[in-house]
Formats: sequence, structure tokens, C-alpha cells
Amino acid sequence: MPSSKATDVARPAKAGVAGKRGTKSLEIRFKRVYDAPDPADGQRILADRLWPRGLAKVKAHVDFWAKDVTPSTPLRQWFHQHPEHFDEFRQRFLDELSALDADHNAMLAELRTRLADGPVTLLTAAHRLEDDEAHTHLHVLRDFLESR
Repeated sequence: MPSSKATDVARPAKAGVAGKRGTKSLEIRFKRVYDAPDPADGQRILADRLWPRGLAKVKAHVDFWAKDVTPSTPLRQWFHQHPEHFDEFRQRFLDELSALDADHNAMLAELRTRLADGPVTLLTAAHRLEDDEAHTHLHVLRDFLESR
């Protein structure tokens, strides 16, 4: 049975995001999309390219689906076959995110806007989230958002 607790505590961003009252810290948590929602989740943002199997959209309690700011299909498939090469995956995903940023990607801009409005929980269907939390695309995405 999935737990409803976020697997990563919120932490302040390195740079912050400009909000309505100046710069404020990012509050980003991670959770499996199958876990029950909690008021502390804030905005629940699904950060997976594919919709989770067996989960009806109405029951997912997802506020925003950020499918275009996730690893590309070829990169996701490559990492699935080579999970031991996380450092290479990380760099390749950061390169993809940087290319999106350079093109002023609307979904990336929307994600930043939502982050500026308060706490966010990035959701994924990945099983490894609790087992090996340092090796997921959510951590790379969070680090990218915090560095900009």
C-alpha cells in the first residue's frame, strides 16, 4: 500500500524565484502519483511524459501535467536500460532542459509560475522514488529549476 508521505522535504532554492513580494524560496517535494493527496502538497504537478497506468485522471488529483519538461522518450528508454549511468542521464537531461529554456518553452514557464505561487509536489509513477531517491528525473528537474 503506497504511503501518503512526501519522500523529500521541501528545501529552499539556491537562487529563489521572483514572486509577488520579491524573491522567495522554492518549496518542492516529491511523491508517487498513486499516493493520497495531502493539503501540504500544495500544487500537485505530474512530471512524467506518460500518464500513469491504471490511474483515472479524475482520481489523480493532478493540478498540472508537465509532460514536456520530462526526459525525452529516447532518453527515458535509455536510462531505463542503463540505470547505473545516472551521471550521464543527469547531464543529458540537463542539456534537454537547457534547450527548452533557450526556446522559452511555455510549459517550463508555466511550471516556474506555479512554483512562485507556493509549495509544489512533483509527482511521478516511478517506483524508484523511495528506493533510490537520488537517481530520478525529479531531482534533476528540481536542481535545474533551482539553478535558474
